[in-house]
Amino acid sequence: MSRPLALIVDDEADIRELAELTLARMDIEARSAANLESAYGLLERERFGLCLTDMRLPDGDGLDLVRHIQKHHPQLPVAMITAYGSVDTAIQALKAGAFDFVSKPVDLQILRRLVEHAFRLSEEPVDRRSRDTLLGESATMRRIRATIVKLARSQAPVYICGESGTGKELIARLIHDKGPRRDQPFVPVNCGAIPSELMESEFFGHKKGSFTGATSDKQGLFQAADGGTLFLDEVADLPQHMQVKLLRAIQEKAVRPVGASREQQVDVRILSATHKDLAELVESGDFRRDLFYRINVIQLRAPSLRERPDDIPMLVDHVLERLADGGQRPRLGETALDQLKRYPFPGNVRELENILERALTLCEGDEIQPEDLQLPETTGVELPEPPTAEPDDDFELEGYLEGIERDLIERALEKTRYNKTAAAQLLGISFRALRYRLKKLNME
Repeated sequence: MSRPLALIVDDEADIRELAELTLARMDIEARSAANLESAYGLLERERFGLCLTDMRLPDGDGLDLVRHIQKHHPQLPVAMITAYGSVDTAIQALKAGAFDFVSKPVDLQILRRLVEHAFRLSEEPVDRRSRDTLLGESATMRRIRATIVKLARSQAPVYICGESGTGKELIARLIHDKGPRRDQPFVPVNCGAIPSELMESEFFGHKKGSFTGATSDKQGLFQAADGGTLFLDEVADLPQHMQVKLLRAIQEKAVRPVGASREQQVDVRILSATHKDLAELVESGDFRRDLFYRINVIQLRAPSLRERPDDIPMLVDHVLERLADGGQRPRLGETALDQLKRYPFPGNVRELENILERALTLCEGDEIQPEDLQLPETTGVELPEPPTAEPDDDFELEGYLEGIERDLIERALEKTRYNKTAAAQLLGISFRALRYRLKKLNME
């Protein structure tokens, strides 16, 4: 059985030799090239399982090689060797399709882990069904599933945006399960649920005696996810002081526990999500721009349920089957199903699950009726009754119209649990237009 084969591209002989020796100890054979021309020739003649390339080469740069491999050898993972602290270069490489990056001077432990992850990509992942499924046969959902497969092959940070209840954590879990880290921990954390004063200890751990109540050493979330994936849900809720520390941990791939004198290396893939408009928070100064660019190397939007109404019957069957737990379950009547298809679902799939759970409780026969769903009578926002103007009223048109507009927006926000994206769609205006009106009416 032949040994795995890797390609090393670097114009510095000592870097090539270091990489060759490291790979040899891992029982991996290596071929070396000092420039792009030699690398292209080797790629034509031999089949590689990994390519390591420097950014700066005598006849071009590493990004050219990344793009060439993406076009001609899409199954070959390529990792970039970047200068120390060159975050922009690393992000460029990841956006171009690089599997991962390692900084100079090369840390051998980090390099070995990178190589192990890369060669695991050729292994077939275990087909995990259970609850970790992303249901739907609409074009939108087929595209999302195909994108997840591609993202699983990379180590690039992924930012998953979308409304509440759209399955952002499920998407993150699938990216983890289909990638080379699948046998390592997947650690989800809700950033909005951790008290600000405990955040540093929760994320990075602490040493015994480092503060009052620290009676023993404690492992942080980064250490718990070492070798695997850390999913930062509601990342927009991180306070500014933690945004700074998180940025450093991601860039340096190291954390310092509270009370510790030195940093610890961690190998963690970062996936993040929020239902808020993170770009808007960056513009307002509430979220650091440098952290946004670091976690938003690749963006994936989770579609709302109203964007894919054709998937509702399949989702209904799946949810009812799960709720029945092997017992006999009522079926959903056609009239009830039609009502669900017309409902805007501001709470998305999570709201659908709640509606069906309530309907099962209320249903008295073998078929769920429309009244069992208890959907709101209307799916829009009703206009308020216009005030009656008396002859002596100080009746001013602009103020009158603003009052109606304010009332409508308040109703829409209440109906969608203050989800601005859903409220804008309910009002039939763009999100940008809603933001403008909120600012104009001093409702922010």
